[in-house]
Amino acid sequence: MSAAEYRDSLRALNPRVFVNGRRVESVADEPLLEPGINALGVSYDFALRPDYAAVMTATQAGSGRATNRMLHVNGSTDDLLAKLEAVRLLCRESGCAQRYLAHDALNALHQGTHRADAARGGGERHARLLAYLEEVQRRDLALGIAMTDAKGDRSLRPGKQANPDVHVHIAARRADGIVIRGTKAIVTGAPYMHEFLVMPCRTMTAEEAAFAVCCAVPADAPGVTIVARPAGRPGDPAARFSARFGQSTGVVVFDDVFVPWDRVFLAGEHEEAGFVTTSYATHHRHSCIAARAGFGDLLIGTGALMIEANGLDPDRHGHVRDAMVDLIKIVEGFYACGVAASVYGTRDASGAVMPDTVFSNVGKLLLATQIYDMHRLAHYVSGGLIVALPGPEEDHNPETAASLAAVLAGRPDVPAAKRLEVARLMEDLTASSQGGWYSVISLHGGGSPEAMKREIWRHYPVEEKSAMVERLLERGVLADEARRASRQPGRCCDTGCAPPKLPAVPPLPDAAE
Repeated sequence: MSAAEYRDSLRALNPRVFVNGRRVESVADEPLLEPGINALGVSYDFALRPDYAAVMTATQAGSGRATNRMLHVNGSTDDLLAKLEAVRLLCRESGCAQRYLAHDALNALHQGTHRADAARGGGERHARLLAYLEEVQRRDLALGIAMTDAKGDRSLRPGKQANPDVHVHIAARRADGIVIRGTKAIVTGAPYMHEFLVMPCRTMTAEEAAFAVCCAVPADAPGVTIVARPAGRPGDPAARFSARFGQSTGVVVFDDVFVPWDRVFLAGEHEEAGFVTTSYATHHRHSCIAARAGFGDLLIGTGALMIEANGLDPDRHGHVRDAMVDLIKIVEGFYACGVAASVYGTRDASGAVMPDTVFSNVGKLLLATQIYDMHRLAHYVSGGLIVALPGPEEDHNPETAASLAAVLAGRPDVPAAKRLEVARLMEDLTASSQGGWYSVISLHGGGSPEAMKREIWRHYPVEEKSAMVERLLERGVLADEARRASRQPGRCCDTGCAPPKLPAVPPLPDAAE
């Protein structure tokens, strides 16, 4: 679909959506949601551009279907690199493309359903997922990932909560499907999605099997209610970027929603559901690296224009140059982790290729903890005007416009209006409510920094490094069986699991070709 066709397709749905305390009659025509629909539309239009075809489209193995990269199950390390480039491209245009979450969930479910069939017999789980994948690709759907539960008391597990509906769970099993209840608290782009992929947000025990559910639900299914916030800063004249592009998030309530079996992928398989959760986290953190690199491109570009408009020369003003280099170092540093995670990707038993866990988590941890440094450096090179300048209404005030233009100009060859335009863009990206929102989603999106630290520690081959040093010291400590027993959780052997060999793949073609 094109962006226009995507918007039209939303008119065929009738979801129960509330924004700012008011029922939304038509999502496609709601001004408070337009920046979000615009942002998602970029993923549709860019897939139709021949110059972006190499990264924005893919051919799905098995079906041979040409599909949008955001709906593709990775078949090679090349696919991982292309997805990384595609997400960065989309986010430098829209701030946050949102749709890449569907890619991450479909890849995790592809792996998890295959694993469940192998462990428990039968083939219906993976077959259902493949049939659904074909439908999603054929219809070019936008999928919302309903993963983060409301959770309730964080000190209690799902099965111990006073109100079980703080986690989505199976309320009933029927011959023709299941009935689910509960609440997902943070669903990206919820109001303007075609369907939701419901997934657990943590590992479950056997006693919590009812909470281990993965299924697909239309956004307007009976019993679904979406309570959302506006996307971006619609209607704000000072919002040079976020009045056009933004992201809504929504609380999605499932009130006895019926799901037929052909849209149920896991229903009580708690071990495999836990694997889906961690696999999704790795795929999504890999995508987040690219998303924030795209946002970093916006900061770098806006900062360079602001320096120029202020009349400074980085070649002569070293403090400004150093700040820009620090900003570049941060952005390209965590993006390099995404490239490494792609190059060292491994093939799952299902045939899907997933990024390296350690590099994905290191890159996401870097961006999560350095997003505030990115904002600080952008503020440093821009100067205080970005929050001190008069509002855009003064640009057309006959009593003030001329005098302000005379004194708020920087370089003689850069009109005051241009300088103020760039300053307002930097304010929008970093010092507005939208700027704060970018910080929060960077810190907590894809899991908290603590979750990434745990994954890094669980998967990094620390024993291999210590064994290397012990060999150098000729201490032979590894012969001590008591020491051998105190391993990192998740390590199954002395050196860790050797990743399977992937077929050689050619490099990605240049976009200009």
